[in-house]
Amino acid sequence: MSQSHNSIEPNVIDDEMIQKAIEEQYPEDIGQLAKKEDILQIDNLWQFENLTKLQLDNNIIEKIEALECLVHLVWLDLSFNNIEVIEGLDTLVKLQDLSLYNNRISKIEHMDTLQELQIFSIGKNNLTTLEDVIYLRRFKNLRTLNLTGNPLCDDERYMLFVVAYLPNLMYLDFKLVSDSTREAAALEYQDRTDLLEGEEAQVLAELEEKQTKQQELEYHKTLDEIHNAGSSDIAESKRAEYKADIHQLSEALMTLEILIADQMEELANDFKGNMAVVASTFIENIKGIYPFDTFSLSSFCTMNQCRDLENRHHEKLLQICITTLEKSVKNELEEDLPDEVRMLLVDKNTIVNAANVSHGVRLRKIDMRESDIFTNTYRWQASVTEKAFQNEVDRNREHVKEILQYIDSLQEELHNMETLEPME
Repeated sequence: MSQSHNSIEPNVIDDEMIQKAIEEQYPEDIGQLAKKEDILQIDNLWQFENLTKLQLDNNIIEKIEALECLVHLVWLDLSFNNIEVIEGLDTLVKLQDLSLYNNRISKIEHMDTLQELQIFSIGKNNLTTLEDVIYLRRFKNLRTLNLTGNPLCDDERYMLFVVAYLPNLMYLDFKLVSDSTREAAALEYQDRTDLLEGEEAQVLAELEEKQTKQQELEYHKTLDEIHNAGSSDIAESKRAEYKADIHQLSEALMTLEILIADQMEELANDFKGNMAVVASTFIENIKGIYPFDTFSLSSFCTMNQCRDLENRHHEKLLQICITTLEKSVKNELEEDLPDEVRMLLVDKNTIVNAANVSHGVRLRKIDMRESDIFTNTYRWQASVTEKAFQNEVDRNREHVKEILQYIDSLQEELHNMETLEPME
């Protein structure tokens, strides 16, 4: 997983190397040359702040550094190096494609600012713990992930675990994530992911509350400054500054609410999908599509089992009726039968027809019961899902209303101060 230092002359990216790259290639592709230079240390890239693509693969780089000026970087390839720690990426907020393939990395970390990340390759490293993958949940745009070649891939839970905790992934280890894998992952880890989603929503709400309180503190501080201003010009300047702060606060709160609404909508859609899987699985169990003992349904029978039991009952009833009819004809009955039973013991056709009619009635009852279960299940699924979405709509409206009321109160307070100023 590392590049050998034997018989290699380590280099640092210097002016001479950069000049050579500019002369031979387009500026945005300077990394193409660098990979032939056995680079040990990244440096001197400050003059390429508009760079969008950097390829430094197949070198002997040991540390990610000196990239803070490349704020427009979209594509970064640091594969096949000797990097041990993910670091130095904080300013690369536009990065969409990152390759750290074949290094010595043992933990996924220090990537919080890469919110635009869509493709991440970190295969053939030293990742051993499946739980490290949960860190990647913060990247809502991540669609392609490569982890192949890490020790954690040997865990039998690997595939379902990754897909369950990263439900937006389209490709994992160069393969399309199938719908069946998604369903299996959702069923296997639903309880854990639901709990985690709740914790994430709580953290986001706490962050929003903290930012709101901070804005409120700044607001009161500004009010005090306006109040204590020594001249009308200073007071007017402070009021103008405060108006701008109110506007900025309004936008910040609305932006946070939009982020929360988007995340809650995503959670609601996941919940809807999970409820569909639960309802579908329950109905399949009721139908008896799967073997009875597979699901340990000891408390009730599947509908197919009910029909099988009814058919067996019908067969045995026919045998008993025909045997009784034969004994009746021969006067071999050991006990008297009720009159309504004797009325059926006229001939074989009469008693068979009566048994068949009774059999048909019981089968229709089973069908009706099955239909009721299906209808109630789908109605429950729709009701629970609709309630979840409606709760989010109500929450969003209430929060927006609270934000608007709060901003109005700030503006009114500022207006009152302006009207009181001449009187003072």
